[in-house]
Amino acid sequence: MRFNAVITTVLCSSAAWIGHVSADDLDDLGADASSSSSSSVAEPATVGSTIERPTFTPTNLKAPFLEQFTDDWDSRWSPSHAKKAQDKTTEKSEEEWAYVGEWAVEEPHVLKGIDGDKGLVVKNKAAHHAISAKFPSAIDNKGKTLVVQYEVKLQNGLECGGAYLKLLQDSEALHAEEFSNASPYVIMFGPDKCGSTNKVHFIFKHKNPKTGEYEEKHLKSPPMARITKTTALYTLIVRPDQSFELKIDGGSIKNGSLLEDFSPPVNPSAEIDDPNDTKPDDWVDQSRIPDPLATKPEDWDEDLPYEIPDEEAEKPSDWLDDEPSVIPDPEAEKPEDWDDEEDGDWMAPTVPNPKCLGASGCGEWQRPTKKNPDYKGKWTAPYIDNPAYKGLWKPKTIANPAYYEDKTPSDLEPMGAIGFEIWTMQNDILFDNIYIGHSVADAAALQAETFDIKHAIEKKEEDASVPEPAKPKSPMDLKFTDNPVHYMREKLDLFITIAKNSPIQAIKFVPEVAGALAVLALTALAALVGLFSMGGSSAPKQQVKKAAEKVKEVAVDAKDKAVEVTASGTEKAPVEVQKRTTRSMDSAPVVVEEVQ
Repeated sequence: MRFNAVITTVLCSSAAWIGHVSADDLDDLGADASSSSSSSVAEPATVGSTIERPTFTPTNLKAPFLEQFTDDWDSRWSPSHAKKAQDKTTEKSEEEWAYVGEWAVEEPHVLKGIDGDKGLVVKNKAAHHAISAKFPSAIDNKGKTLVVQYEVKLQNGLECGGAYLKLLQDSEALHAEEFSNASPYVIMFGPDKCGSTNKVHFIFKHKNPKTGEYEEKHLKSPPMARITKTTALYTLIVRPDQSFELKIDGGSIKNGSLLEDFSPPVNPSAEIDDPNDTKPDDWVDQSRIPDPLATKPEDWDEDLPYEIPDEEAEKPSDWLDDEPSVIPDPEAEKPEDWDDEEDGDWMAPTVPNPKCLGASGCGEWQRPTKKNPDYKGKWTAPYIDNPAYKGLWKPKTIANPAYYEDKTPSDLEPMGAIGFEIWTMQNDILFDNIYIGHSVADAAALQAETFDIKHAIEKKEEDASVPEPAKPKSPMDLKFTDNPVHYMREKLDLFITIAKNSPIQAIKFVPEVAGALAVLALTALAALVGLFSMGGSSAPKQQVKKAAEKVKEVAVDAKDKAVEVTASGTEKAPVEVQKRTTRSMDSAPVVVEEVQ
């Protein structure tokens, strides 16, 4: 191994000398091996029948609302026919703002997990979609844990759009066909991405106990959504102790408090700045002032220039004072249609004076400038601490007349329906296995029955569909420029293998290695000659000179022989190329050819 490492180093240094010789000449010799060797082009693995998929079976779990989009799904879900509420500052046609997006319930066509497992699918790109389903009865979360869980499958990815759900406020006016962005909701939860924005929304509406008005409370630092074509599971848990937890694929990604981690905060400040308080006229809030006692020094000259001529500079000896820097173009000609009376006297355009090109400069020489060491600029008084400074003024605080304290914001308003109201640039977003209830254990059980099984199958299929790594090339197909170290190691290994049976064939087949070995031998010989000449003071100079000439002759002869063998070897030597396996850089199998 130590010998191989040394040889490899020498091979790399000599590759430019002889490595190119065999590139074309070995094409015919390695043709049979190339045709029989495995292709280096990556090909996708066969996917489909090799992956076993279970058949979908509806769960036996119960919840206030649990949706798996079985065949009777359309008895629960209704698309909206409302018009999207418009911003008065924009001008959009009714068609642009209408919920024209179509919905379907179907199996996924990308990375299918469970046979017969269908989901609710967004069918149109760049369209507004809205659909909702009423709960069998209103869900009241007062004093209870709320669990919201559902699957999202982005079959075409997600570049710009939402995939979140809304839990709608229960009311007598709640009608599915009128569901829109203006419909009152209690919770908005799920992924949203567009450009650099990528987050999992958690917004809840809180009722002001004093005014009765609702205000959105946004999670301050929402986690990033998981943008993959495999199914993602989003879970929200709101507990009666005012804590919350967000999960993705069953793993916790965000924990916090409803009272501390939302903006604006649930409870307003107990005190506020007095809006009627004003800063007194004599209040001094300037902490530093110019020193009123400071005076400008007598020797301070404000009129001195910043730069002055450099008196030490000298005009270059080749400076051409009498030559202008530009001259009229001698090759320019007055246009034939030039009218002196209408256009005025014609003047040739100017060009750089060619006489100035070889000189330091032309025209009147002027001294270069340098920074004036006496320059001080305009004098200003230094600053001192202001003795009259009172500090930064702040208005006094008063009790907040709008203050209230809600210690249980987790007691949300009753929820009567679930809805998806989204706009997206990607279609085929699939929703499935929606759980709305109060049991963390039941939500986890549903995850085990559905998501855990399908996600494992999807990952297996995804991994199987990834193109296999390119198979290593034969040493005869390697290029020095791709990886010099790997190239020379493989060439050396091939040379040694062939040389065991026939050194001549090894030289013919891998001449670059033969040449490198010759260089190594000559280097060692030259070193011995140097030692001999330095250590043996009695050695005659004639003998040292003769030895050096011999080294030179041997080097030239070795190179010529290597080239000659390379040029003629493939024509004279009938070879049979056989595949063998050797190492590659990363220990992967490498197909190379062996000569017998």
